Amino acid sequence: MQRLRSRQQFQAVMAGAPVAKTPHFALHRAALSSAHDGKALFPVADAWLGVLLPKRWAKRAVTRNTIRRQIYEVARHQSATLPQAAHVVRLRSEFSRKHFVSATSDALKSAVRAELEQLLAPSRTEGRHAR
Repeated sequence: MQRLRSRQQFQAVMAGAPVAKTPHFALHRAALSSAHDGKALFPVADAWLGVLLPKRWAKRAVTRNTIRRQIYEVARHQSATLPQAAHVVRLRSEFSRKHFVSATSDALKSAVRAELEQLLAPSRTEGRHAR
C-alpha cells in the first residue's frame, strides 16, 4: 500500500463524492489514471491511501495521531481487499470528548477501528468502482 503525499494527489481523490460513509468517517476514491503537468499522480499500480483529519473535528494532536495510526493499521490489514485506486479516509465529525475523555484510550481506539473496518469492508469497497 502506498501513501498519498502531495496536495495534487489529495485534490484528485477529493474531487469526487464519497463512496462510503460511517457516522464519523467518509471514504473518497479516484482512479489511478490521474495526471498533473503531464506526470502521473499515482505512478505505481497499487492501493493508495491518504488521511484527512481536520482540527475542527479532532482538536488535540494526540487525538489526530491516534486516529491516524488506527486508519493506517486497519488499512494495512485490509490491503488485500482494497481495489487498486487512490483512497482518502476523511474524519467528518468529532468523537465526543465526554465519552472518550482520553485521546489514547482503548475505548476510542476500539470505536475508531470498528467504524474503519465497516468503512473499508470489502462489500462496501467492491460494489462501487473507482471514479
